[in-house]
Amino acid sequence: MTAVALMWEARAVEGRGPELLAWARAQELPREPVRVEFFRAPDDRVLVITWWEAPGLDADLPELPEPDGGLVTRPVHRWRFEAVP
Repeated sequence: MTAVALMWEARAVEGRGPELLAWARAQELPREPVRVEFFRAPDDRVLVITWWEAPGLDADLPELPEPDGGLVTRPVHRWRFEAVP
């Protein structure tokens, strides 16, 4: 097993960054990650990183969904990272 980080990043419609952050915090995953971190950035961007113990990057892990409606300006960006010694 290794530490795998799933990164989720979205850009809210102008002025709706706090709403997007609240939406991301309210999401429930089917199982608990080892750790979850929330970040905000200029231009109403929200970043969420979840950490998992998994066999590798291709493991079946729960991810945050796309927000509904007109909350974001573009599709969510998603990346997976594997911790390296």
